[in-house]
Amino acid sequence: MTLKFCQGPKCHTYQTQDRIKGPKGNKTNQTRRRSSFYYGDDNFCSMNCYNDWFKEFGNQAINHFGRITQAKILTEENGWTKRFDYRSYHQGEEDIYYYYNHMTEERRELTKEQYEDRNYTLNTI
Repeated sequence: MTLKFCQGPKCHTYQTQDRIKGPKGNKTNQTRRRSSFYYGDDNFCSMNCYNDWFKEFGNQAINHFGRITQAKILTEENGWTKRFDYRSYHQGEEDIYYYYNHMTEERRELTKEQYEDRNYTLNTI
């Protein structure tokens, strides 16, 4: 199991029991270290740390990766997203996976493998 550090720039400044490390008489607050985190795509231990990072680096990151300068427009062609309907396994039903068009409200069925494949795209032609 690989442990990683929270990426919050001020994580070590928050006073919690799990951040206090070191031998008695020489305790320090340290950045949290875990195998997984719940926030910011598994990079931050809390929303405080996530927000601290964005306050410090957000504009720089947006400028680096491309600031939006025009409104994006939802059309029939780009309106497709993957969705699923949860079914109860206790009743012997399987989840239903599909592509959904937000403009036309059309549904196109998918297999579970297609739904989980990040590279799978819908052939709309």
